[in-house]
Amino acid sequence: MQGQTQSISFDGREIRLTTGRYAPQAGGSVMMECGDTSVLVTATRSTGREGIDFLPLICDYEERLYAAGRIPGSFMRREGRPPERATLIARLIDRPMRPLFPSWMRDDLQIVATCLSLDERVPADVLAVTGASMATLLAGIPFQGPMAAVRVGLLGDDFVLNPSYREIERGDLDLVVAGTPDGVVMVEAGANQLPEGDVIEAIDFGYEAVCELIKAQQSILKDAGIKQVQPEPPTQDTKLSTYLEKNCSKSIGEVLKQFEQTKAERDSKLDAIKAKTAEAIDSLKEDDAVRKSVNANSKVLSNNFKALTKKLMREQIIKQGKRVDGRKLDEVRTITSAAGVLPKRVHGSGLFQRGLTQVLSTATLGTPSDAQEMDDLNPGPEKTYLHHYNFPPYSVGETRPMRSPGRREVGHGSLAERAIIPVLPPKDTFPYVLRVVSEVLSSNGSTSMGSVCGSTLALMDAGVPLKAPVSGAAMGLIKEDAEIRILTDIQGIEDFLGDMDFKVAGTKDGITALQMDMKITGLPVKTIAEAVNQARPARIHILEKMLEAIDAPRTSLSPHAPRLLSFRIDPELIGTVIGPGGRTIKGITERTNTKIDIEDGGIVTIASHDGAAAEAAQRIIEGLTRKVNEGEVFSGTITRIIPIGAFVEILPGKEGMIHISQLSEARVEKVDDVVKVGDEVTVRIREIDNRGRINLTLRGVPQNGEETQSEPAPTPVAPLN
Repeated sequence: MQGQTQSISFDGREIRLTTGRYAPQAGGSVMMECGDTSVLVTATRSTGREGIDFLPLICDYEERLYAAGRIPGSFMRREGRPPERATLIARLIDRPMRPLFPSWMRDDLQIVATCLSLDERVPADVLAVTGASMATLLAGIPFQGPMAAVRVGLLGDDFVLNPSYREIERGDLDLVVAGTPDGVVMVEAGANQLPEGDVIEAIDFGYEAVCELIKAQQSILKDAGIKQVQPEPPTQDTKLSTYLEKNCSKSIGEVLKQFEQTKAERDSKLDAIKAKTAEAIDSLKEDDAVRKSVNANSKVLSNNFKALTKKLMREQIIKQGKRVDGRKLDEVRTITSAAGVLPKRVHGSGLFQRGLTQVLSTATLGTPSDAQEMDDLNPGPEKTYLHHYNFPPYSVGETRPMRSPGRREVGHGSLAERAIIPVLPPKDTFPYVLRVVSEVLSSNGSTSMGSVCGSTLALMDAGVPLKAPVSGAAMGLIKEDAEIRILTDIQGIEDFLGDMDFKVAGTKDGITALQMDMKITGLPVKTIAEAVNQARPARIHILEKMLEAIDAPRTSLSPHAPRLLSFRIDPELIGTVIGPGGRTIKGITERTNTKIDIEDGGIVTIASHDGAAAEAAQRIIEGLTRKVNEGEVFSGTITRIIPIGAFVEILPGKEGMIHISQLSEARVEKVDDVVKVGDEVTVRIREIDNRGRINLTLRGVPQNGEETQSEPAPTPVAPLN
């Protein structure tokens, strides 16, 4: 179990790669370590299954809470369903790896990254992505790598490679760049309204570091005497493709040039051509090679027909500059949008449509207790903004069982969430927990960016004071040898048959989120820069159309949304408000019919649908936490009587006691000879004992309208900063 460990000096940090020690029966394995973060990555290949006509690649990211010295909190006390962040990291591994496997490969492939130890200064995700490349190369799987990934942060004016969790939180950029020797293959980013130029510079900065990691992997393979397996496509029978090109090219080309038709009409015509072709092939002689090929594999005709359609569509864009719907390369589809389309029982709603893509988004305002606790390895606060994305089968005219959200739904929801977070109001001025749900009602490309636009409309309709509205557009690309065409606002067929899906979201001032996926092995940063810059006028155009529906957040909330009051108390007095066993705060909530949350820093948030009730609860808490001094005079109400004295509520929720000896200058036999429950009295604080109990007196204090000393003004509540 000795293994071999090699180190890469990288931006002042040491990344250690251990091979040959762990998981000996996996096809290839590597332990990636940096600081105290350790990620074991394995790649395994098994013989393909019959009838598979796609690459069956599975990428998993596994978290073990022992990595952070924790025991799972579930009833079973063991890890269960992967948390959302683990799903997102699994997608982060899959997206740059998938385009690097040969398109003809049909073997089952599985990459598993397991985080075994987590250092809060070193996120595990980019180590897992780079480790996936190394494990695949060690497994001898045909692969057009090496590939590597780095994270880029921005602190002030300086880019930071692989920043810590705290640096990510403090910075204005969280960018992951993955690349190969051919160029950038994947980008994932959240940004604080950064200009396009800054984002492009960050991608270039990250790719330079990626190249260092690629060279390091190549060096490790060379030192270990391992030769990279070069993909060699199997010999293919071209008779069917030649037959289709000769007999179908003209009819398919004519359909692709009918720019006024709908998607359904185009699909129907293409299906008719394919069906007619199948009949023609079936009428050929039984020993004809084309007929034999089709009869041998039921999917071969569909695959070859799709390949020919792809070729002709791409030629039309490259040579004629025309897309299948007749748009120019930089033209956006027709946009309609509306706000407040649902009754105000729903706190906010927005409907956004671009071409045939239609998204209905709703916004719900909740209280601080609705925040989502994150039961995963990553350190960080609870989530107070949640975006959930649903993609029902009817949105593409299909039927299938409705299941829980898959990886795609989780990923698209996370992207839209990331795009909106930079423009949300500060928590201290708008303490609501927000949930947006985007229902994809119709899909023909770029539903995730449609969700961003729909979310903005819904949040503004709900009265959320966004710093700025956000829109988004998806960019595509067609690359044939040296010829490259960038497409604005791609639709489904252009995504399906194109080479890139590059989503760009932001405000008029800058970018808030990016996500780029490739179907080729990489692009130069220069081409990516062109796509980013071409996306800006599209985003601004879309934003202008959205603002025609609602140009500013509503000035009032839905009558069905909770009302929140937020103020700060001395953190040392939190226990006073909560009381023994929570009795005090429970009594306040029952008395006022409100919901009260208190943070460790002393911020109190009161939620109620009745504003007067919330204010009453605030007065009680302010009374409980107001510091009083000996000698102060208060008007109060007798709340209860005991044999040795009477209790007086001098402030809402705060009581003191008058000892029987302090009820009068004369001797008092019975307390209720002088005062009764409900009496209004004026009292002076005689002393505050070492246990914080307030002792009051009536002696020497004028009563019943006699001349009294004025009560000091209440201490103001500290404002929220």
